[in-house]
Amino acid sequence: MVGRLPSTDVAAAKKKQSAPAGGKGARDADRERNRLVASNRRARHDYEIVDTLECGIVLQGSEVKSLRAGRIALQDSYARIDDGELWLFGVHVPPYAQANGFGAHDPDRRRKLLVHRRQIDEWMGKSKQSSLTMVPLSIYFKDGRAKVELALARGRRQYDKRHAIAARDAGRDAAREARTVAKLRS
Repeated sequence: MVGRLPSTDVAAAKKKQSAPAGGKGARDADRERNRLVASNRRARHDYEIVDTLECGIVLQGSEVKSLRAGRIALQDSYARIDDGELWLFGVHVPPYAQANGFGAHDPDRRRKLLVHRRQIDEWMGKSKQSSLTMVPLSIYFKDGRAKVELALARGRRQYDKRHAIAARDAGRDAAREARTVAKLRS
């Protein structure tokens, strides 16, 4: 036993060796571990967001590679609760170029979302009671794992969309005026 480290010291030593020693390498590693892959900007325009939820997603290996390459389409995607489980439909993840045959995946298959049971029950009640829909807002990596930001949303009518655009533009104009006044005073 002389000359051997306890198992906890070995793990700590490995972690210390693998971690970059600060600087640019550490920032790049953090950025890679926490990175936005795709966002559904259309959903924020077409729907009024009532509630959001972060959930995990079950992926195959080649799908993860495609996500890391930034290849995914969230348009016209939605989530639904089937048999007490939350599923994501309509998300297109193109096949990874180097994965063929055994490692390839179906690009348009439904994908299971990982959420606690009580959250599924809560969202099922809300969606049935108020006729709300579940749409993905973004897919990103958090600590190396793929996550989906899911929204419980109410569809907007055309006049609601125009009203939201007008309010957003008015807010921008007010902020722009405030900045110009602040510059003139200083």
